[in-house]
Amino acid sequence: MKSNEQSFPAEKDPKFQTGKVFGLSACHFIHDIYTSFLAPLLPLLIQKLSLSLTQAGFLSTIMQIPALMNPYIGTLADRFNARYFIVLTPAATAIPMSLIGLAPNYGVLLLLLFVTGISMAIFHVPMPVLIARFSGPSMGKGMSFYMVGGELARTVGPLAAVACVALLGLEGYYPTMVFGILASVWLFFRFRHVPQTVQAAKRESLGIVWKQIRYFMAPLIAILCARGFMHASMTAFLPTFLEQETGNLWLAGIGLTIFEGTGVVGALTTGVLSDRFGRRRLLLISLVGAPIGLFLFAVTSGGFRFAMLAVTGFTILSTTPVMLAMVQEKSKGNPAAANGLFMMSSFLARSAIVVAVGWFGDMVGLKTTYIISAAMGLFAIPFILKLPEK
Repeated sequence: MKSNEQSFPAEKDPKFQTGKVFGLSACHFIHDIYTSFLAPLLPLLIQKLSLSLTQAGFLSTIMQIPALMNPYIGTLADRFNARYFIVLTPAATAIPMSLIGLAPNYGVLLLLLFVTGISMAIFHVPMPVLIARFSGPSMGKGMSFYMVGGELARTVGPLAAVACVALLGLEGYYPTMVFGILASVWLFFRFRHVPQTVQAAKRESLGIVWKQIRYFMAPLIAILCARGFMHASMTAFLPTFLEQETGNLWLAGIGLTIFEGTGVVGALTTGVLSDRFGRRRLLLISLVGAPIGLFLFAVTSGGFRFAMLAVTGFTILSTTPVMLAMVQEKSKGNPAAANGLFMMSSFLARSAIVVAVGWFGDMVGLKTTYIISAAMGLFAIPFILKLPEK
């Protein structure tokens, strides 16, 4: 059998290739910096185009709609070489996101963001397949590197966007697209000889893929839903809650930095540890610690509250690389399709739950909502125990 027809297990390298994993993670960082431009530039876009808040809110939605295509993108990535789906996407994301300041009207702005959403989906679905390909026996470590790239981008991206606009103006910052274009050029030359990773005999339809992986994917989706209440309450409403509790906007900003910063450390640490101690065990530790940390964060004050915020950030955000590694390990025949199903489920759960969390906040207040979210997080535990132990 020729090398470009070998299955994923045969193509997987016997050792962790630090240079390739780090390079792919760096491209993840560059790609996701551009996707984080919208939020900090939104006030300027509202002013320029005279947008209502409803129109402004729909901008984020239009970027996320292509995520519904994730399973089908994954199926295509399994049938063709995954690198073809990855190489062009840093440029395809950077160009429209660098042009949103030039949009003459709302329709053009929607089109640019929809194109960005398609590129985001095409990038994120097959990328974990390549990360797994070069991680050898340390798949959790590889997924940790990958997730750190994305988390750092969400931390740095808003600052980069504001700095670029401050220097070049809203309509003049478009030259920043060059970094995304260079990332695509680097990906092409670095990975143009990477062979196909899936046997033709194993390229199944989406329905068959689901039947093959539902024994572990169904519990993972339930875990995503239970964790989603904690994740949504922290990522969407943390600054608001802290400002209400302390009356200090600076402390609210510091709190978000603590949450995201400890999440980066958690994403790096837990994935590595899961290679040694097992995926299920690390998920259980994280999703027992997260509800406890969130509850204590909500009901305490002062320095101890911020210590519990660090615990909450570390545990909540540390679970994604572990779950990504598990998806790749358990779906070796159709890894991109399985990751597409996982990412679509994550998107749907997150989109629905953040609305529910906001409704709870309106009805009973954010403090009580945080306590409810912590209690909902405990429902992940029985589903973790349903996951395969090895």
